[in-house]
Amino acid sequence: MKIKTGSVVKASAGRDCGGYFVVTGTDNGFFLIADGKSRRLAKPKRKNPKHLAFTNSVIDLNDITDKKLRRILREIGEAERQEVI
Repeated sequence: MKIKTGSVVKASAGRDCGGYFVVTGTDNGFFLIADGKSRRLAKPKRKNPKHLAFTNSVIDLNDITDKKLRRILREIGEAERQEVI
């Protein structure tokens, strides 16, 4: 699976384990991720790809704000939880 900017991922390790994030870029083999709350789009977190679970969802990051990103990720998280039940 090719991961690109805008791909939605779920953290599987670390203090943000279980949270949904969007990939905003790459940095020397690491992904830069943001969720709009603890990690804003202006200052994304560097995360090892081994600590991420990739989903099939992709978000268009053009003209998106942190508030819109939080809402979209919350909806994706709720939809994925419904699929598990």
